[in-house]
Amino acid sequence: MTTTLRPSGPLRYEAADAMSRSYDVCVNGRPVGAVALARDPAAGPSTGVVRSLLIDDGDRRRGRGTVAALAAEEVLRGWGCTRIVTVVPAEATAALRLAGALCYTESGRTLLKEVPADPPVLPEGVASRPLTEAEFPGWRTGAVERYTRSWIARGLPEDRARARSESDHDEKLPDGPATSGVWLRALVAGGTVVGHIWIAEREMRPGERGAYVYDVQVAEEHRGRGHGRALLLTAEQVAGAAGASVLALHVLTGNTPAVALYASLGYRTTHHHFAKPLL
Repeated sequence: MTTTLRPSGPLRYEAADAMSRSYDVCVNGRPVGAVALARDPAAGPSTGVVRSLLIDDGDRRRGRGTVAALAAEEVLRGWGCTRIVTVVPAEATAALRLAGALCYTESGRTLLKEVPADPPVLPEGVASRPLTEAEFPGWRTGAVERYTRSWIARGLPEDRARARSESDHDEKLPDGPATSGVWLRALVAGGTVVGHIWIAEREMRPGERGAYVYDVQVAEEHRGRGHGRALLLTAEQVAGAAGASVLALHVLTGNTPAVALYASLGYRTTHHHFAKPLL
């Protein structure tokens, strides 16, 4: 039997150089599933995205998904892509196994935590306060640099990573610390600012109000003293006060200390992010 991809919709051209198309997964011409593909220059030059890959229940465990994934790679190569990315829900065990078998590398994870009904208490001698207008430019410079480095770690060239970081910060913080639905907090210990956190309103599950942690940073000279944990407790306080029921964030897989910290605070993985070069 021959497994192929057959276009099920037109080739759509989106933003500059961006395109997408949906396909039926067919066995001898019979549809047994579907694939949605895209090229997304915002994620890097010539980056292809597998938005979804589904095989019908009755045709699973027959290698259909593997062949469809390999065929998707060929389509994206034809679009000039040199890199492919995808996101897999944590509960999709078969898809996670497939990603490993096809040599995808996990680059990061989306984590989520239910916001506790009773707000946590910060350690003695530690408090948080809103970031001031005067402090914002210095904080923004550091935040842009950190986000730039995170995209470089995911495979983007430095110029693309920096442009994306600048653009995202401009879009999400148009009014600086006064931006609606945004909380920029400074953590103070012993009268000294030791770190910052950026939290924003974001729908994490359909119809449910949530909050997202975009940036957490402890000054290098103050690390190893529990301030990172205090910043995340601050996020829980802020989210709870805003009426958010869930709190989420993204962590790079290689950031082992952060992964361990989030696990200790009760965060769980909801999605795995994968990448693979297309040789």
